[in-house]
Amino acid sequence: MREKPVMVLYVEDNYDNRVLIRRVLEAEGYEMCEASTANRAFEQLEAHDPDIILMDINMPEMDGYTLTAKIKEIPKYKELPVIAVTANVMRGDKERSLKAGCDGYIQKPIDIDLLTEQIERFRRKRISN
Repeated sequence: MREKPVMVLYVEDNYDNRVLIRRVLEAEGYEMCEASTANRAFEQLEAHDPDIILMDINMPEMDGYTLTAKIKEIPKYKELPVIAVTANVMRGDKERSLKAGCDGYIQKPIDIDLLTEQIERFRRKRISN
């Protein structure tokens, strides 16, 4: 029996970034759902039950740090891998992402050749825990 495709929720306010990542991941066999705001992210969580979240950090209304912390407060999402995706590369940004509850950190611009490898690494880590 074939394994069901991995569902990725990409929370990103930039439309062009969402299109690029959707094209890359769907070409690799992933299923995608997207959100451009925190409220939409919660709707997508409930509707699609994703296996992993790619979380933009710099978003209007509610930043990715706050949104990640709120998601991780919900018991059924506590173990859901969240990977910060951000152009913030100053000293301390990675640590701040991890402190907010992110399980990993991918710098922008995203290296699309490494993206699926990084997603699989975090997903396998969740499965093995």
